[in-house]
Amino acid sequence: MYPIWEVPNLSAGIILGIIATFHILPSHLSVSAMWFNLYVETKAYRENRPEYLEFIKKYTLLLLVFAYVLGSLSGVGIWYSATVANPRGLSGLIHNYVWGWAAEWVFFIVEVIGIFVYYYTLNKVDIKTHLKIGWIFAIASWITMIIITGILSFMLSPGKWPQTGNFFDGFFNQTYWSQLSVRTTVMFGIGAGYAIAVSARLKNDDVRKLIVKTASRWGIAGLFLGALAVQWYLKTLPENAHGLLGSVVPKGLKTGMVVSFGAMILYFVYAHIKPLAIRIVPAILAIAVLFVGIWSAERVREIIRKPYVISHYMYSNQIIGSDVRSKGVKAEADLINERGILKIAPFVPSGLRDINEGNKLQAGKMIAIIECSSCHVLDENGLRSLPKMMKRLGFKDAEVVEGFLDALAGFPYMPPFHGTAAEKKALAAYLVSFNK
Repeated sequence: MYPIWEVPNLSAGIILGIIATFHILPSHLSVSAMWFNLYVETKAYRENRPEYLEFIKKYTLLLLVFAYVLGSLSGVGIWYSATVANPRGLSGLIHNYVWGWAAEWVFFIVEVIGIFVYYYTLNKVDIKTHLKIGWIFAIASWITMIIITGILSFMLSPGKWPQTGNFFDGFFNQTYWSQLSVRTTVMFGIGAGYAIAVSARLKNDDVRKLIVKTASRWGIAGLFLGALAVQWYLKTLPENAHGLLGSVVPKGLKTGMVVSFGAMILYFVYAHIKPLAIRIVPAILAIAVLFVGIWSAERVREIIRKPYVISHYMYSNQIIGSDVRSKGVKAEADLINERGILKIAPFVPSGLRDINEGNKLQAGKMIAIIECSSCHVLDENGLRSLPKMMKRLGFKDAEVVEGFLDALAGFPYMPPFHGTAAEKKALAAYLVSFNK
């Protein structure tokens, strides 16, 4: 086990979530933009309309800077924040999918090289060669999505992997194809939103009109197909995820997805009817609306995976909950309950490993940091504040809190308590102290 990254007022998971949600915009743009570029560029050559290439130049520059500078930086941010927020979970993914990630990095290198070559060879090489460069980029970019979706969907629904430990049993799991279809279709809506924003800066009204009308059709089609794919995705969710979706997911997140979808459809319809009326400010606001919808969807995906970081294998607090015999991995519950989390976790002050009356509250806080801080903060005014939760529940008796901790074993959203009876009493005393 590793040190705990305790983030004041925010949990480590929220920091990771903010970076990851931003990353979806440039990463999905990188997958979708080149397909739109290839369509417009092919149209320009077939119809002998070189003025269309002004859009290609501007859109590719946006793709280069936003997706492959800011997007790459946020990608590094995801790796860094995931490494410190949940190192055991990330380690588990790397050990199981190291060759998948290696393949993804190979195609990512093709993307990075491809976008520079595509941008700087526009109007400098023959038409067929330039289009081939674009197609190589577009296909390589989509393959990175194919690979990453397998790893992301594995975290929610690992399929037969817990029994077999097989790479492909976890990769091609029950939600893989439906989630891939959601990401593939929605990416065209994201690409369309950015295309319209770029077109707002074009001086040629005829070109602007063509781009906006074409992009709006792509956006409407992508979002409607995405909505159908979401319905398929919901049907493939595991039973426990369905339960959390109906009982735990906040109404605001569901509203955020629906309102964002509806607003973007109306925006694309309006853009198609009045393409020259779209200016840069509304176009940027539309991208902000997209972000709200994506944030809501990604938060829902994270919530319905609870209480695990890797479903039916590792809890969100990095405690391994199930055996994976094919990998030689054993569940830790019995060992922790016998010896105690304070004695097993290596980064615990030596004075807190043995609990006594003098250090009970400090020991309880240490246990809360280890077992609760992946989702909750210990600050009064923080997000998902543990003190506020205890005050809302009104627990004033330590024995009542001990019963609450015992009941977590049957609660579908939070990991069960792991530790000795003395550690349970220490944690209960610490939680009760919030109401005094």
